[in-house]
Amino acid sequence: MESRIVPIIESASPGPWEKYRMALDDVTARLERITKALHEAGVAYALVGGQAVAIWVATRDPAAVRTTKDVDILVKRQDLPPARAAALAAGMEYFELMGVGMFLEKSDPNPRKAVHLVWAGEKVRPEYPLPSPTLDQSEMLEPSKHVVSLPGLVVMKLMANRDQDRVHLRDLIEVSLVGRDMVQTLPGELAARLDALLTEAGR
Repeated sequence: MESRIVPIIESASPGPWEKYRMALDDVTARLERITKALHEAGVAYALVGGQAVAIWVATRDPAAVRTTKDVDILVKRQDLPPARAAALAAGMEYFELMGVGMFLEKSDPNPRKAVHLVWAGEKVRPEYPLPSPTLDQSEMLEPSKHVVSLPGLVVMKLMANRDQDRVHLRDLIEVSLVGRDMVQTLPGELAARLDALLTEAGR
């Protein structure tokens, strides 16, 4: 009897690890596109949120960087029209969802893949003790990447005070970017929150 060798055809669909890598690449590409578009359009901005934490942590220890899917941008409210034009040129359209401005991909308008906007110099929530930083409170830690200043980032994270914000603050403390010298610069409740995190970390 004649034998036949049947070739094994591998599945073309990516596995879980490959999907994870693709998701990270997607976030990185989105961040690069929006920051490049804003920079080329002359729109002042600064990265805030998890991406800002990641960049600051990388200045001390790249191995300690925590991945995040969120892209949050600090802009002036009056700069929204040119920012919208820049985003549109980069394939993103402006939407508001529950009062939050965001840029969504024209090809895939999924809020999970949004670039969220934070208004510089304005309170994110009325009950917050301080407004968001102004764009004067930013640094260029690498070419074409404006990032909110470290004190401004810490204040934003302390005010939001969600689980993920406390995790981000622990990361900054762990690489010695945040210490007790900052406690004295904060209003009462925020100072108490940072003091508790520093004490927890044995600092």
